Amino acid sequence: MRLLRSIGLAALAVAALAGCSDSSAAAPEPPQADLVGRTFVSTEVEGTPIPGGGPLTVSFEEPDRLSAAAGCNRAVGTADFSDDRITVTGPLATTMMACPGGRAGADAWVAEFFAASPNWSLDGDTLQLSTDDATVTLLDKKVAQPDRPLVGTAWVVDATISRSAVTSSLAIEDSMPTLLIADDGTVTGSTGCNNFTGTAEVAGDTVTFGPLATTRMMCEPDVAEVETAVLTALDGTTTATIESDRLRLMNVNGHGLGLHAR
Repeated sequence: MRLLRSIGLAALAVAALAGCSDSSAAAPEPPQADLVGRTFVSTEVEGTPIPGGGPLTVSFEEPDRLSAAAGCNRAVGTADFSDDRITVTGPLATTMMACPGGRAGADAWVAEFFAASPNWSLDGDTLQLSTDDATVTLLDKKVAQPDRPLVGTAWVVDATISRSAVTSSLAIEDSMPTLLIADDGTVTGSTGCNNFTGTAEVAGDTVTFGPLATTRMMCEPDVAEVETAVLTALDGTTTATIESDRLRLMNVNGHGLGLHAR
């Protein structure tokens, strides 16, 4: 009896361990696991073309969310990736920027493309999305558009940043403020009205600007506002964030600039 009882207890212990092992088994990865954290840019579109030429950019920042843009506004929403299809599971929220010229139909193209629940397949760095009307081949953005170097690249300001807003305007677009940090730390550029010179110390993603000397030309009121924002941002210690051909500079006082490589 004592032997049988021991065998019974051992069997129960093994069963309990098996149960624990089963309950702690890792859940299978979702089908889109290799997409998460990546951004893809279109290199070819077969079928219905993108108005304005695109490109289509698709980002997968979270397992059940995507964002997409094709030259104008950015659409963001949740999606299901099962059965090799991307099925948007709710309305796509979009920014509200006006789309001039040929890009006017880009937002509608994006909405219709994802409303059709495109098939998707990933082969290394190449993503293919296809519907009955269009097949889009996309390449991982880090491969298609590698990060530009901070130093030695001519940057053009396209947005000013404050604690409360990111501002793009016709005055910024027309005046085209610029920034160039040379290998020797020399800084040159334009506020959109006046030219400036100075120095900067670059250490990793930290840029410390010295005082900037500017010319003294009078500026139109709207351009003068841009000039003030540029000089306020390029003051003291800033953090530089580069993604592909875009640069974001933010200083410790909460002022910054959005720039693109020329």
